[in-house]
Amino acid sequence: MSEQFVNKVAESGIITLNLEDYFPKEELKVFDMKDYLFMGLILKEKDFRESLKQLDVIIYENKIVALTCSADAVIPMWAYMLVASALQPVAKEIIFGNEEEAVQQLLLRNIAAIDPKEYTDQRMVIKGCGELPVKEAAYIEITKRLRPFAKSIMYGEPCSTVPVFKKPMIRNQ
Repeated sequence: MSEQFVNKVAESGIITLNLEDYFPKEELKVFDMKDYLFMGLILKEKDFRESLKQLDVIIYENKIVALTCSADAVIPMWAYMLVASALQPVAKEIIFGNEEEAVQQLLLRNIAAIDPKEYTDQRMVIKGCGELPVKEAAYIEITKRLRPFAKSIMYGEPCSTVPVFKKPMIRNQ
């Protein structure tokens, strides 16, 4: 007599959503303003403008650019605008922030683009642990997107979940 194993998770109809799947796939390049500062502290307008004219923009072509300044320096707003103006014709996108912040912004944007109607009356598990650094904001965003539509939302793995939301049952009177 052979015993047949039944995958109860697969039969339950629970949909697992892995937020790592929504991380940006595009190549990201950092433009650090500190590389254009005199003595690492001061932005000299004339020198800065000249540096931008000499900038090899090809390395930013079709890439997402994280525009940041890793030095503790006061950077005038117009300087960021000049960089954006120089890179906009070639870059796929320009985002203010360091690499990690840019990735998180793109992750949130990708989650916000999910069509929540696809998950109407579905039982959802938002995958917990993984390889990539999914921040709290992503879990908040997916919860906000799915809550009006999903039958239930859980966190974790299908075999071990924490209930987050369950749509109340409507009873006939």
